[in-house]
Amino acid sequence: MKTSLRNSRMLTTTEVADFLDVHPNTVRQWANKGFIHAYRLGPRRDRRFKHEEVENFLRQDNFQPQQLL
Repeated sequence: MKTSLRNSRMLTTTEVADFLDVHPNTVRQWANKGFIHAYRLGPRRDRRFKHEEVENFLRQDNFQPQQLL
């Protein structure tokens, strides 16, 4: 499922993973390493991502997901 990033709401880890075509654990690892900023919300401290920041993450020079692992 490809999620449109044009809406103004925050994206879940799964939505970002679907958009980037990676596993949700990969998105979590990237957030933990600081490659992409995650906002921690609620008592469960769920991660949420701003769609603009995900788009900027994709625009990085020569973005190659396997290089970030």
